[in-house]
Amino acid sequence: MTGRPVIPVTTGKIKLKEQLMPIFFQQQITPATRLGIWKIEETESFFRDNVPHHRDVTHPHKRLQHLAGRFLLQFLYPAFPYDLIHLAETRKPYLPSEEYHFSISHCGDYAAAIVSRETRAGIDVEIPVEKVAKIRHKFLSDTEIGLFGVGEEQPEDLHLLTILWSAKEAVYKWYGNGKVDFSEQIRLLSINREQHSIDCHFTKTGTDLQIRYGTFDNLVLAWVTG
Repeated sequence: MTGRPVIPVTTGKIKLKEQLMPIFFQQQITPATRLGIWKIEETESFFRDNVPHHRDVTHPHKRLQHLAGRFLLQFLYPAFPYDLIHLAETRKPYLPSEEYHFSISHCGDYAAAIVSRETRAGIDVEIPVEKVAKIRHKFLSDTEIGLFGVGEEQPEDLHLLTILWSAKEAVYKWYGNGKVDFSEQIRLLSINREQHSIDCHFTKTGTDLQIRYGTFDNLVLAWVTG
């Protein structure tokens, strides 16, 4: 995205079962919190060999995304206990022991995950598409639309709209209990383009949050901890 800040990208390779696989992006946020994005280029059999515990997903590509997201958990923390994952009524995966807090997202050929040993976390990855402009009033309040300059009468900025959407998705996943009104209960207050951060107030819990985000060539990532 020309002229927009991007977060530094750390890439690398890992060796699993005699195969070299690339990690698209990774970051150590704190000593106890790590995140990563995986570009899915492997076959389903690769992930099945490395992810022994997973739920059944019917759609082939969604199943591949699901496996890649689970795979990332042990890439970030090798001791992550796949077999202890439970699924809440809201469909959010979690560990009852809370030994690790984690969140997974996928879009297109990418899977993203964040894992923390200390604090609740949420992550979202998105590919900017025109649909986000059509639904802006469903996830942004009139105040936010004016504040961030993303009204229908203004030039379309799909990347900024996607950042705002992804930021709210990350907060929704951080909360994890469902039933959130995106436009009213997740209030985005300001954006700092130099720090790649968005200040937010989540009215359901009365919590002030700082959402971090990053942009790549055609990908948006947002995450929140705390």
